[in-house]
Amino acid sequence: MKIFVTGASGQLGTDLVSLLKTKGYEVFGASSKELDITDTHAVKSLISEDKQPNIIIHSAAYTKVDQAEQDSDEAYAVNAYGTRNVAMAARACGAKLIYISTDYVFDGTSKVPYNEFASVSPQSVYGKSKFAGEQFVREWVPQHYILRTSWVFGKHGSNFVSTMLKLAEDRTQLNVVHDQFGSPTYTVDLAEFILQLLDKEVYGTYHVSNTGICSWYEFSKEIFKQAGLQHMEVNPVTTLEFPRPAPRPAYSVMDHMAIRINGLKDLRHWKEALSGFLMEIGKR
Repeated sequence: MKIFVTGASGQLGTDLVSLLKTKGYEVFGASSKELDITDTHAVKSLISEDKQPNIIIHSAAYTKVDQAEQDSDEAYAVNAYGTRNVAMAARACGAKLIYISTDYVFDGTSKVPYNEFASVSPQSVYGKSKFAGEQFVREWVPQHYILRTSWVFGKHGSNFVSTMLKLAEDRTQLNVVHDQFGSPTYTVDLAEFILQLLDKEVYGTYHVSNTGICSWYEFSKEIFKQAGLQHMEVNPVTTLEFPRPAPRPAYSVMDHMAIRINGLKDLRHWKEALSGFLMEIGKR
């Protein structure tokens, strides 16, 4: 089985390529520098004409959430039309397509976890462009998986956990938002989940995160607790006190209904995943 991974040098892509190779798969990966997914000809030439994979895992994305508000053309070029190009290449070579999407497709006004059939209403350019990518995937590739994930952290990229640990090196106090709720997702666990899909045909949209719910404030407190950084004092603040260019969903907890119904193995609790990550980077 031949697998092609876009965004192969990214936070998720790096873990994916490493895991797939250890499992004996024939893996090809391309970073954003090696493959410009906004170039239709380049994508077609490399994927459907050269590599001809059985499965494409599309993890490349424009993820600068705040910058996207001023750079909407680039966000849509990568997340929407770049995804269209990958989807067209997948269709041309008959490959399954696994597309990594986001909780930002929701507006965050729900009081209960969003299941896979909940109405979407993205509020940010980033969220809108990622949902446009979902639409292209559904349009071009019947054999697809759309994986919406949230609050991603891993060894090979910048993320909330690494930022908190870095700030703790020269600070003793931080202000962290306490009125935004979601579920963290460890890239290693997300990659392991994707493994389950490779030989199955239970296509559709899935909500995939580590289980459990927390606020950013609660997440930060647990990071410092597990890392043994007792000197850090965390002060809860509201979203209004910490304004950002792009709106964030106040509540983006996702129900894993599709995982349950299709008999797949769910991810472990986010606290356990955090412990695994801190051990991986030598901070626990």
